[in-house]
Amino acid sequence: MTYALCFQYVNARHFKSKVDIWGNFVPGMLFFQSIFGYLVITILYKWSVNWQDSGESPPSLLNMLIFMFLSPGTVNEPLFPHQAGLQVFLLLVAVVQVPIMLLLKPLWLRSEHNRARALGYRGLGEQSRVSALDDDEQINGGYRDSTASDGEGVAMLSQDIHDVEEHEEFDFSDVMIHQVIHTIEFCLNCISHTASYLRLWALSLAHQQLSIVLWDMTLGTAFDQEGPVIRVIAVIFCFYLWFTLSVAILCVMEGTSASKFIPDRPFMKTY
Repeated sequence: MTYALCFQYVNARHFKSKVDIWGNFVPGMLFFQSIFGYLVITILYKWSVNWQDSGESPPSLLNMLIFMFLSPGTVNEPLFPHQAGLQVFLLLVAVVQVPIMLLLKPLWLRSEHNRARALGYRGLGEQSRVSALDDDEQINGGYRDSTASDGEGVAMLSQDIHDVEEHEEFDFSDVMIHQVIHTIEFCLNCISHTASYLRLWALSLAHQQLSIVLWDMTLGTAFDQEGPVIRVIAVIFCFYLWFTLSVAILCVMEGTSASKFIPDRPFMKTY
């Protein structure tokens, strides 16, 4: 998910959009790593500790992540020293990124638009229509007819400028709505995709237990038979039984249940 999120930075660099880097990528990455990157680090740390020698029971990481939001600063089963203070700091970092993702890009674009309007920049069509009223402008090799109605020119000018501003005027509310949708979708995707990966993680644990059961009930019993002839016959028979059950249960059934998550990856499609 981090790898897919980095494509947002690649796209912003390609289109030379600093507002997308500082308004979407940076706060989104900080939000994601402060919560779920921290979860990954705790998983690796938990694997590196020999809990049997320490005499302590390994803490539940899912409960740790849940109570990180429900009870900030409270750790019932500590994993490492000063864990409570670190979790409070990471939670504050993640919370601060949400208003940054909501407001930075719309306010940045509105500031750029107001600065451009203050400098007198207009659309190309608007500029050409303004210069069409100058007395010295040449039309088809000659000069504008002095008998042309000034009232018609002013009316045409105001109508053209109105049309240009109607199509090119900056709509802050529209940009704000799009940014709110993007922020909500990003936060929900972080939670939903992580939950789906944790489900696959739990499925792999069930896969391990099923593998042990199939081995103990088939090939494991065949190798325990006495006599070389009976053992060879039992191994041949149990091998086909073990192979058929492994393919049917572990590969087909569990593979089908896990494959439904593959198309539902907005990170890969969006970034």
